[in-house]
Amino acid sequence: MTNYFRSHIDLMPAYSPSEQIELNTKIIKLNSNENPYPPSPKVMEVLHNFSGELLRRYPNAFAQEFQQAASQALGVPVDWIIAGNGSDELLNVVMRACAEPGRKVVYPVPTYMLYRTLTQIQAAESVEIPYSEDYRLPLEELIAVNGSVTFIASPNSPSGHMVPIEDLRKLATHLSGILVIDEAYVDFAEENALDLTQEFENVISLRTLSKGYSLAGLRLGFAIANPKLLGALYKVKDSYNVDAIAIAVGAAAMNDQAYKNACIEKIKASRKKLAIELKQLGFRVWDSHTNFLLVQPREGNAEELSQKLKERQILVRYFKQPRLDDKLRIAIGTDEQNQILIETLISLIK
Repeated sequence: MTNYFRSHIDLMPAYSPSEQIELNTKIIKLNSNENPYPPSPKVMEVLHNFSGELLRRYPNAFAQEFQQAASQALGVPVDWIIAGNGSDELLNVVMRACAEPGRKVVYPVPTYMLYRTLTQIQAAESVEIPYSEDYRLPLEELIAVNGSVTFIASPNSPSGHMVPIEDLRKLATHLSGILVIDEAYVDFAEENALDLTQEFENVISLRTLSKGYSLAGLRLGFAIANPKLLGALYKVKDSYNVDAIAIAVGAAAMNDQAYKNACIEKIKASRKKLAIELKQLGFRVWDSHTNFLLVQPREGNAEELSQKLKERQILVRYFKQPRLDDKLRIAIGTDEQNQILIETLISLIK
């Protein structure tokens, strides 16, 4: 075959997302960290009444209606918010603006592996610094590299741990490049890094509506940062990167914080209960500030166990990579789904 692509694109592996399934199946899907509860009724009302005229026209290039709703919900100025086609697009925008051959992109591992893929696309240098066994941030090592872009997922996936705000503050103080704090799971945590965007010109807080707002299928994310920083990102993003439906639906979701918070509290309660039950079965369970648990089966047979669960129509996430190949990541389902999981595990490991 003719070599159509840049050499490093030919050589790089593709990013592997979690397995997706068709609707209306009996499969219990706990592999993608999706919210088990439906979107806000206000979201569904917007969809039901959506005007076809808005589809005929181009959407607002800045997703202004959504910006205003997010601004009100979070208490930050409108011009500090940029919307994207999922937070993944904004990761891509940051990389296109900042990463190139000869520049370093640094992040602690294990973490979200899209960081590696995006670095490879830009032919920049990935610097992956291992977390300690207790997932303490390798602060001095990250500072020493001083990357053009430093990614810190907090809460982190797949570990579920939270990076202390003071560690993030120290990191931002010493870095000359951009610090992206990926807060995709922050709605399930007790604190956030939003104040750091006000303190430091080089800090970006990245958020998504996929998790806390039950809108993974919508593809809408946003970032909060100093307008001086966002100015360069606007040069890179697509002209109309967020569609009219996502803008209207996203605004409705942001305006219904009460519904979102009620769902979050149910998930937190289910997370606590599921963690206790898994520990009683002999699993090692890491503390989580997310809507999932990282667990290690008693016998260490994580891959085999994930396959046996799949045969019984339960999907969990298995990562065939160092430090994770003896573990499973299990999204928090409804209490009914979690109970079926526990009963199935009992039948498999007894």
